[in-house]
Amino acid sequence: MLNFVQVFCCYKIQVWHARGIECCCSSPGLWRSPFPVTMSSSAKILCPPKNSAPADDWTVVLPRRGKRNCSSHKFVIPAKKKEKQPWAPIDVETDTKRESKLMQKMQNYIQKLENTDFCLTFFDQMQSPEMTSRFLKALGSEEKMQMVIYGIGSIESFEPPRLQLSLALLMKRKFDWIGAIEIFDPIISLTEFKVLTSLGCSVLSINEQGRRLAQKPTMFFMPHCEAELYDNLLEANWRVDRLKRLLLLGNSFSAYEQHVSICKSLDVAKTRKHILSVRRFTEEFRVNTFSDDSFRAFHGSSWHFFNPVTEAELHLANDS
Repeated sequence: MLNFVQVFCCYKIQVWHARGIECCCSSPGLWRSPFPVTMSSSAKILCPPKNSAPADDWTVVLPRRGKRNCSSHKFVIPAKKKEKQPWAPIDVETDTKRESKLMQKMQNYIQKLENTDFCLTFFDQMQSPEMTSRFLKALGSEEKMQMVIYGIGSIESFEPPRLQLSLALLMKRKFDWIGAIEIFDPIISLTEFKVLTSLGCSVLSINEQGRRLAQKPTMFFMPHCEAELYDNLLEANWRVDRLKRLLLLGNSFSAYEQHVSICKSLDVAKTRKHILSVRRFTEEFRVNTFSDDSFRAFHGSSWHFFNPVTEAELHLANDS
């Protein structure tokens, strides 16, 4: 019988594979993205540069055999990568045949997902009175809520990213209060960039490192992202007015809290500081998954709504 930490490790590796992260043959203790990690802000890419300088890889350090070190299950992000940086696809070539093939594949996935039990249940949950009231509260006086998608992964190479993008597009199609979709992942290729644009998404030209300010109602669509990205988002918006305008679809914060309590690691807790601090102001609604293709793409996901009352409460929570 696997214990919680073993299950968590298996889950993390499954997520890395879904996002295109491969094991370095030269060192089985290191995991590294096959693409450089340069990223984006809210500006759109107009055209890719002719030359892109390679950047440092993100690495994931796994524990040595025989040691149970919970703090090792994380991305090691170079300090210089924590600020916003210009980004463009590193590859400069594509062809219409490849783009057409990917576009057709995405259309098939959208059609396939639309008729699944998962999708029907997901939309029923979104239209329930308790969820509708929270969407309206976040909208306030605005008519539209923008959607920001971080960490989608490679839609050309992997199925979970295709399913996640399909759900986001179906959400926009079904709910007229969902506005423009902006999207970013450092591994997006030029082919994927063109297909995403054709599907109506705006690919960001700056790596925001998850630090978008919720200056207007914003839905952050982030299934299976790393904890550091969620924490960056919360840290950047650690104000009452911004947190109330922000809603998040991503990994369960209650599960992170449980993981930290089991690991009892200060390093792990530090990388999840804002996730843990915001829990007392969070309403979380679990997304139900089924034993079909949707499970790999959405298992462990929840809706999160934030309701802090005063700035003093936020400061107190963050200092505790």
